[in-house]
Amino acid sequence: MTLQTQFEQAQTDSKNLSERPDNMTLLKIYALFKQATSGDAEGKRPGFTDMVGRAKWDAWDALKGTSKEDAMQQYIDLIEELKG
Repeated sequence: MTLQTQFEQAQTDSKNLSERPDNMTLLKIYALFKQATSGDAEGKRPGFTDMVGRAKWDAWDALKGTSKEDAMQQYIDLIEELKG
């Protein structure tokens, strides 16, 4: 199975987890997905009034320099871990 195929399967699996992950884990899932699909964070950091958007952008920006392939593998590994 290719990395792309595994990544797509992990996306499907992420929607069917038995328990909802905590907020920090959800941010990590989001950031790894964005890094894997879009590369480094782009655009301006959301303003102070958009706390959720700001947290998401910060989590994504923290992965700056991570290759798309590495982000895909980390995403796959995290989802597999959460599936338990």
